[in-house]
Amino acid sequence: MSDQQPPKIEFPCENYPIKVLGEAGPDLHSYVIEIMERHAPGFDQTRITIKESSKGRYNSLTVWITATGVEQLTAIHEDLRINRSIKMVM
Repeated sequence: MSDQQPPKIEFPCENYPIKVLGEAGPDLHSYVIEIMERHAPGFDQTRITIKESSKGRYNSLTVWITATGVEQLTAIHEDLRINRSIKMVM
């Protein structure tokens, strides 16, 4: 077995993707933008990509931010997971 460590991220890290999977609807998009503005103010909203599931029940949003540190990423993850319509954050 190998004791490989995951690669370390050097901060600030531009173009850091955060993917959010949640129940489809306008509230999901609004909530994700609200959280990102709180923790990564000024991120480029035009780069948000949205993919719909095959049956339209779920949406996957990918948001690109400049990650400033582990604390920021942890806070984003925690705030996104508070919303019950969000099923996964990567």
